[in-house]
Amino acid sequence: MNGERRRRVPRRIREQQIIDVAVQVFARRGYHPASVDEIAELAGISKPMVYLYLDSKEGLFLACLRREAERLVAAFQGAARDVRTPELRLWAGLSAFFAFVAEHRDSWVVLHRQASQLSETITAEVAQARRAVMAEVAGLVRDGIGEALGPVPVADEEADFVAHALVGAADSLTDWMERHPEESPERVTRRLMNMVWVGMRNVLAGEIWTPPAGSGSPDPEPAGRPGAPAAPAGPAGQGRSVRE
Repeated sequence: MNGERRRRVPRRIREQQIIDVAVQVFARRGYHPASVDEIAELAGISKPMVYLYLDSKEGLFLACLRREAERLVAAFQGAARDVRTPELRLWAGLSAFFAFVAEHRDSWVVLHRQASQLSETITAEVAQARRAVMAEVAGLVRDGIGEALGPVPVADEEADFVAHALVGAADSLTDWMERHPEESPERVTRRLMNMVWVGMRNVLAGEIWTPPAGSGSPDPEPAGRPGAPAAPAGPAGQGRSVRE
């Protein structure tokens, strides 16, 4: 009996072992084809033990989602925590994001490709995880805009808009990375920063684009720095990018 107790695996460790296996199986087979029998066998425990620890197949999948989402957010936060400038914090955070996707492909498949097609409970969990990532990115964007503008207040809507655009681009680029394995996470991050951060920096400096006259577009709303007036459109048939 004493030897058996010494060999007994603590519950928290056993749960993590089950989740490790489940992430691999769900990523490889998909949620519905994946079987708890296979997960139990690969984890070296009985099927009833899986249900004892994680209640149901959906409960097991939710545990996978929560853990991998927490790992992703933690990687993003940890990379950006001790970096001095908002620009470099965003760079560090995005680098950590793409490195996570490259190193934990099974985790990303479960988080990104499968969860949105399942139950409302699972979809809600994914939405919560996405909001956590979005909040981190929006905070970095807001800090970066605030630093560039100094005492000029930054509307939450502006930071939220840029964060959604940035996270949406990062989501799409994970699929692009799979088709281009020669592209390192560092290079993908650099290219995204060049496209987004440099463009945002130009807008903050007062450069805005407006549609060409006669294009049928409504009058453009002010862009660039908060409170900046819209720039006049260029010649017919040509958009215009100007500085104030």
